Amino acid sequence: MTDVAPRTVRRIGSPAAAALADLASIFDDLQTVLLCCERLVAELRPGLAKQHDEVVVESLWTTALISYSRCFAGGERGMGLTEDDVEGLELKGEKLAWHRMLRRLKKHYADPAANPRETFTVGVAVADGVPAGVAITSAHQDPVDEQTVRQTGALAFALSKLVDARIAQHQATVLEGAQALSAKELETLDEIEVTGDGAPPPRPEDDAEGRS
Repeated sequence: MTDVAPRTVRRIGSPAAAALADLASIFDDLQTVLLCCERLVAELRPGLAKQHDEVVVESLWTTALISYSRCFAGGERGMGLTEDDVEGLELKGEKLAWHRMLRRLKKHYADPAANPRETFTVGVAVADGVPAGVAITSAHQDPVDEQTVRQTGALAFALSKLVDARIAQHQATVLEGAQALSAKELETLDEIEVTGDGAPPPRPEDDAEGRS
């Protein structure tokens, strides 16, 4: 990275640049998981006469599960995270088992044919041996709890540090390739419109204290 404010930004189409874009997307998904977990902890934390909003909890938890699972999607460039990445994290406990549990939960919450909140059963009300009506009963599924959210956040945070290190490595590779181009070759690259203040996305260590 450079501290000099660029006058233009040119699109790099190299395999290394494409891989870097994939890593940035994975990092963004992990940040989304962390943000969802933070909001969930605040929502689930017990308080005086507090009743959490079940719609908010389900929405945040579903988003966290989908975002987490997307980090492990395959892809032509192979940048998706793997179970070996999870196993290699310096975290205590059954981290791989927890990872697999999150992947199963994602399928449950994202299943278009299943209700993650209630299980419904239909029966016949019988009076004196004669059907007298139809009864619909339901069993409420237990919502996510704070400890589950915290452990998920810890896993996502550790993975975000791993991905951040890979981003730094790929940035160096992309920059090295770009520096090998002549000024004329650089001018042929498509210009990317940049908006906002140009600040880089937050890195895991920037929010370490807030996520502990």
